[in-house]
Amino acid sequence: MNIKENIQSSLTNIRSHKLRSFLTMLGMIIGISAVITILAIGQSAQGLIVSQITGAGTNLIGVLPGKSDENGPPASVLGITVTTLTYEDAQAIAQTNSVAHISSVAAYVRGVASVVWRNRDIQANFTGTTVSFPEVEDMVVAQGRFLNGAEERTVSRVAVLGSQVAEDLFDGVDPIGQDIKIKREIFKVIGVMEPRGASFFVNQDDQIFVSIRSAQKLLLGVNHVNFIRAKVDQTQYIDQATEDVKVLLRERHGISNAAEDDFSVRNIQAALDVVRDVTNALNFFLVAIASIALFVGGIGIMNIMLVAVNERIREIGLRKAVGATRSNILSQFLVETIVISLFGGILGTAIGTLVSGVVAIGARTLGYDWSFIVSFNSIILACGFSIAVGVIFGTYPAWKAARFDPITALRYE
Repeated sequence: MNIKENIQSSLTNIRSHKLRSFLTMLGMIIGISAVITILAIGQSAQGLIVSQITGAGTNLIGVLPGKSDENGPPASVLGITVTTLTYEDAQAIAQTNSVAHISSVAAYVRGVASVVWRNRDIQANFTGTTVSFPEVEDMVVAQGRFLNGAEERTVSRVAVLGSQVAEDLFDGVDPIGQDIKIKREIFKVIGVMEPRGASFFVNQDDQIFVSIRSAQKLLLGVNHVNFIRAKVDQTQYIDQATEDVKVLLRERHGISNAAEDDFSVRNIQAALDVVRDVTNALNFFLVAIASIALFVGGIGIMNIMLVAVNERIREIGLRKAVGATRSNILSQFLVETIVISLFGGILGTAIGTLVSGVVAIGARTLGYDWSFIVSFNSIILACGFSIAVGVIFGTYPAWKAARFDPITALRYE
């Protein structure tokens, strides 16, 4: 029998035992669909994270409190409160001649509070920041104005609303000039920002912006800032500016060498490299876990093929009696195993693609910029896995069938 005849014979046997063939494929279907789904979701999630990071631009430098390894997150990212950065640090970065190519700098401190206007009461995020915030974040004021320099440096009671907060709190009423209560403090609304969406995983539209001094003294009772961002005038100078910021902060904090740093300075490109390394490693780990199902599926295929060999011993003896060689028998059962595995892989790929599509639709419904990604390489990988499992776990049953003595096989009851 040639390959074509072996495939036809395999299809005939699959049709003759539909339920058994499906159950044989089930482990393969589950394993391949899991691999396809994880690869698709992993690539889509990585794309979402990258788009969030780059959404504010690729020429930003971020300064976070707390030291970190070059390839790990600062302590503040892990929820640990670190108070080593101040508003004066941001002013120094913006004003000093030691840091070249910095066009604007913004400091940030954040919190959550109850916001009241008349009989309306909502929970909203607030950000204490500086006058350079719109330039650093590439945001535009839709109504009124943003904070000015005098308001930034003092405990001023003025606020700028994100578009979602303005809609939720005022519901069509012009908010400019209205008084709102944040915690127990009264602030006058001076502006509303244009819709922006999420940036760095923070929804800018549900924010209230106040001066950094007001947030520190009136709302939070702190003297530190959560982080600082600086915009570089030309992307090619971002590495130089990053090093200059490190040198400046070491001078200000009385630090003699990098090992004593109480801050972390990262640029967008470095952040993207870390994100890609972490997500790639996580995807590899998850795919490895999902591949256990392929191993279990392969064991199931081998078990069923051993049963099939025992059921067809007389057929094997008859074929050998009329001239079939060991290699003919070996190839017959090996091709049958590969066909079953490949069908399982194709069904698994279809199910994994469907699940990935449902996840993408759900994520978009929730407002995420989620891309549906099932790459051609993933499909090729799935088919390759299927064929490899068929070869690996089908070899022993095929070898066992091939070594039957024809006389003994013909006498088998």
